[in-house]
Parts: sequence; C-alpha cells; structure tokens
Amino acid sequence: MLTPENIQMWINLIGNSGFPIAITIYLFVRFEKKMENLEAVIIRSLNKNEE
Repeated sequence: MLTPENIQMWINLIGNSGFPIAITIYLFVRFEKKMENLEAVIIRSLNKNEE
C-alpha cells in the first residue's frame, strides 16, 4: 500500500535519479544522430568505391 512514507521515498528516488536519466536520454539521442550521419557517410563512400 502507498503510505505517506512510501510516497516520500518515491519522490526522493525520482528527484535523485531524474537528472541523470534525463542527461542519459539526451546523450543517447545525440549519439544516435551522429551514428546515423556516420552510417550515411560510410554508405556513400562504399558506393563511390563500387563505381
């Protein structure tokens, strides 16, 4: 059951870990975009080499 103590514990957990989770998601999104760009460059390079 949710008691006031449990609710306070959950609020503290979310408050303590919310910032690191947000930063991690931000970095993963940026990393994904860079990987997509790198993939496109590699594919273009391979296509040029085949010609």
